[in-house]
Amino acid sequence: MKRTKIAELLTFEPQGQELLVKGWVRTFRNNQFLALNDGSTIKNLQVVVDFQRMDEAILKKLSTGACVSAKGTLVASPAKGQSAELKATELQLLGESDAEVFPLQPKKHSLEFLREIAHLRFRTNTFGAVFRVRHALAYAIHSFFHQRGFYYIHTPIITGSDAEGAGEMFQVTTLPLLQIPFNKENGQVNFQDDFFGKATNLTVSGQLEAELAALALGEVYTFGPTFRAENSNTSRHLAEFWMIEPEVAFNELDDNMDLAEDLLKYCIRFAMDHCADDLEFLQQRLVEEDKTKPQEERNAMPLLEKLRFVTDQPFARITYTEAVEILKNSNTNKKGKFKYPVEGWGIDLQSEHERYLVEKHFQKPVILTDYPAQIKAFYMRMNDDGKTVRAMDILFPGIGEIVGGSQREERLQHLQNRMKAMHIPEEELWWYLETRKFGTCPHSGFGLGFERLIMFVTGMGNVRDVIAFPRTPKNAEF
Repeated sequence: MKRTKIAELLTFEPQGQELLVKGWVRTFRNNQFLALNDGSTIKNLQVVVDFQRMDEAILKKLSTGACVSAKGTLVASPAKGQSAELKATELQLLGESDAEVFPLQPKKHSLEFLREIAHLRFRTNTFGAVFRVRHALAYAIHSFFHQRGFYYIHTPIITGSDAEGAGEMFQVTTLPLLQIPFNKENGQVNFQDDFFGKATNLTVSGQLEAELAALALGEVYTFGPTFRAENSNTSRHLAEFWMIEPEVAFNELDDNMDLAEDLLKYCIRFAMDHCADDLEFLQQRLVEEDKTKPQEERNAMPLLEKLRFVTDQPFARITYTEAVEILKNSNTNKKGKFKYPVEGWGIDLQSEHERYLVEKHFQKPVILTDYPAQIKAFYMRMNDDGKTVRAMDILFPGIGEIVGGSQREERLQHLQNRMKAMHIPEEELWWYLETRKFGTCPHSGFGLGFERLIMFVTGMGNVRDVIAFPRTPKNAEF
């Protein structure tokens, strides 16, 4: 008999169907009621065991975490909260779980503890829900772009360039670390003996390569892992994370903002339509968590209401200059309540500033545009004022920046001037510059941090809890 997934089984009208299910034991009560979960849904299936007819040796091993196969008939359930249950006629133990040592007993565990056993935390309700939502959002990304005629491009994981110009990269080498050959004349590493014959690193962004494709295919996107060697131990930073990066020929800044807003709303709606049970569970989890917090730290609205709030109204759009004036004149700033006081134009906005704009001033997502050139990357198009660039960041409640993008600098001389000012050698990016020599055109793109999107949709407060095996400073376990 073929196995039936519990998610499918729970849609059936119970009429005594003969079914086979397999899954992991959540609880076993009164030597009779087995709560079984197979990962296909947050809901458990109650399997009713006739303990008088079952092998006693097997019954003793039906502890939390054990894996079993159950065959039986589907009948209407008299218990509250469930319409059907399986009356078992056969029960097979597939994998034992010693209750004395299995760390996930049926009780509440802290998220910090669960990070220490990340290999097992998928089996909890919280992380089952989070990773089903993560899957749905990944599918939604591809669905959104496919419907709009974009092409999915796989950009290299190992590169010889630093797309951000920040230098916070993981180096890639096959050279023996204790015997790295140095050039005696200049003290530099001799990479000619390395695998690629040059210095290489793990990518910080697929943007530059995606631009090359966009300038031939029109509309492309990447969706893959990126790496930042930042020594950041915050709840929003990872050393390895996933990025969605569309690049679109002929799009200018307004088109770019429209695309990003549409993408975010599409993905959130998709999750709400396809993960209703999981989001309902995560919402209730947040309600319980809020009860332990001071009033000022509690969520302003329930999770599902917050998601609808974002999807049902247009994002606010203001310039960086307007944002600085709002922040500078705010009571929070005047009373010295910002950790980083806002004194004037040119500052690099911090997370507390971004969240003030979103959560206090506008009370909805905000798109900031036209940042000072000196705090943005070399590839962003210079505005006519010579001071600002056509950048755009999207700020979300509870998250801060979730999207960063810009209209790209398509004019060769302007791009060369910016690279020179930022000390980026032209010879390293000769291939990038050539796209500005042969058929250049206006084009735009952005990067969406996938984990930050998942944080927002699930309500999880730490980015380490929305990726299976987080990579952070001093942590590469599992």
